[in-house]
Amino acid sequence: MTILYFFEDIGIGDVIETTSLTITTDHIDRFADLTGDRFEIHMSEEGAAQHGFPKRVAHGLLILSLVDGLKNQADAQFAAVASLGWEWKFSAPVLPGDVIKARMTVTGKRETKRPDRGILTIQFDVMNQDTKTVQSGVNTLMVRRKA
Repeated sequence: MTILYFFEDIGIGDVIETTSLTITTDHIDRFADLTGDRFEIHMSEEGAAQHGFPKRVAHGLLILSLVDGLKNQADAQFAAVASLGWEWKFSAPVLPGDVIKARMTVTGKRETKRPDRGILTIQFDVMNQDTKTVQSGVNTLMVRRKA
């Protein structure tokens, strides 16, 4: 059962964690097909090795996109209206076989002029199977308020 958090239900400092996801070469190939980003570190072991990586590297934006999907599949979710933006940092490569998950911490909230909406600021920390932070950043999210 999914818990849906409206603006009033969530407080600064509240934390929600996502489930984990194993990154595969299929993820990388499908993202490359979709976006046209075929930079060599993503597409071949040889290309990755030429840049000092042990394996192909997942696109940074692929991981961000998957994390947004994990957010929307979590057991506890925000009553989202729309994402208003992302500020994001890629800290370490994500390789096929890595397992990622995200910890979301509410760091800010404010009301809007509209009584049915509010804005949350959410810190994301994306970790791999070794609990190393591989990506992090902030999402500004418009959420519904209770009637």
